Amino acid sequence: MKKYHLLLLSLLSGILLAAGWPARGFPGLLFIGLVPVLLVEDYIFRHPEKFIKFSLLFYSYPAFIVWNALTTWWIYNSTGVGAIIAIAVNALFMVIVFNAFHFTRKKLNNDVAAYASLVFYWIAFEYLHLNWDLNWPWLNLGNGFSSWYRWVEWYEYTGALGGTLWILVANILLAVFISQTSLLKHLKEMNTWLYSLKKKDLFFLAGIVLWIVLPIGISYTIYSNYKEKPWPVSFVVVQPNLDPYKEQYIIPPVEVVGKIMELANPLLDSTTNFLVAPESALQEPMLENDINTFRSIGLLKDILKKYPNLNILVGGSTSHEFEPGEEISNTARKYTDADIYYDAYNTAIMVNVRDGLQLYHKSKLTPGVEVLPTYKHFKLLESLAINLGGTVGSLGTDRIRKVYTTVNTIKVSPAICYESIFGEFFGEFVKNGAQVMIIITNDGWWGNSPGHRQHNSFASLRAIETRRSIARSANTGISAFIDQRGDPHQATGYWVPAAIKGTVNANDKLTFYVRHGDYIARIASGCGGIIFVLAVLFHFFRRKKTLYK
Repeated sequence: MKKYHLLLLSLLSGILLAAGWPARGFPGLLFIGLVPVLLVEDYIFRHPEKFIKFSLLFYSYPAFIVWNALTTWWIYNSTGVGAIIAIAVNALFMVIVFNAFHFTRKKLNNDVAAYASLVFYWIAFEYLHLNWDLNWPWLNLGNGFSSWYRWVEWYEYTGALGGTLWILVANILLAVFISQTSLLKHLKEMNTWLYSLKKKDLFFLAGIVLWIVLPIGISYTIYSNYKEKPWPVSFVVVQPNLDPYKEQYIIPPVEVVGKIMELANPLLDSTTNFLVAPESALQEPMLENDINTFRSIGLLKDILKKYPNLNILVGGSTSHEFEPGEEISNTARKYTDADIYYDAYNTAIMVNVRDGLQLYHKSKLTPGVEVLPTYKHFKLLESLAINLGGTVGSLGTDRIRKVYTTVNTIKVSPAICYESIFGEFFGEFVKNGAQVMIIITNDGWWGNSPGHRQHNSFASLRAIETRRSIARSANTGISAFIDQRGDPHQATGYWVPAAIKGTVNANDKLTFYVRHGDYIARIASGCGGIIFVLAVLFHFFRRKKTLYK
């Protein structure tokens, strides 16, 4: 095999993975997407004399840069520099994981352990992306089924990382099969290759097919048999369609609330339980220390005079000034003209006549926009934060996944925008008592691109993992109701002012995944750590043995 063939195979992997990605890809391609780059690794492993050290870095990077670029290019609509950094760096992380597997394979000289390490390392990498400040789990492999969610109804037991495991094992088995049967050498003579197959090869191939097909069959069975128990809750969801680049951050609160109510009023009545408006709808800078004095809050309370049984959930920007003696957070800012520190928040505000105001602060923040490393020695990085309107720089967060108390209805929790990508995190709201989930988001930054469609589709996975109905309010599309099987209803168009009214069923049962979270990742991280330590020990042991010789 010539070296340019390796580059072509690597590029093919990137194209296949991108073609399998939501919202309009076919996820069956994900089961073969990594096969070409695995064959590249296998060739370099078997012919080390032809390659210099770290050659795999060069030959595998095209696969991951192409995949990242073709699926998340839309970040460019909001920030060109941010898009380049996100695509290049995330691809580099994937390459590092892939090369850690290659290192392990060379040092252990055991293919079973080595390929197992790839599964463990990759899942550990995805778990890291779900839990550190520079998180970017958008391309976690298990998310690839979000538009074909009926294939993965069993996520209620495994979460999306179960899908990652499914994909990785399928790719590894196919790559091993192709390598062991020398398929690439016989592409021009397929008859010769077919006749050369032994019975064990056919059994192996049948096992691969079963590994892919059986979970789909199980999923459709779960989907067909799952029945929601009647527990109706009435929602009106508003999509005000405020342009985040031109009007959202300059329109007065009176006009914003007026536009929301203009859309909602024809649908509201005395039986409506919830009115939901999107993330960042209220851009009046509201100080939480005295929040009831602000015009936006007064306007929302005025609505309750007509609808006293209504619960209003809307996104806004708030801040909290630290009192003397109060512990100051890592994300605190200082006023330029006073010795006072404060935290800024992306907030979901619940207003009703029972508890007045309940606030939840977004806690999974968008890296580069809402969060940069917050340790004191990294404060200079705040100046690099990307300005997408509103408050810029690292925001404050909540430590608890809050559940709102409501008037005459069930308990709900809000997930704000980016938070709907994080399965275990999303499930913590449910574990704390949420019986219906609400997603508020502002997807207008990305334009009419795959970005907002991908984000919307991820909600179906969260509904399946938690078996919670979801009301989704997006400033600029897509708003919808998602039932407990992941089916969307009344989805709105992009860039269209709209309001939808619907009834969803509440649920108070906890799924296996909600109870246990990302247990697959914790097992994989532990096993991966053990294997990597063994690989390093073997490396130094053999090096020492060579030196003594």
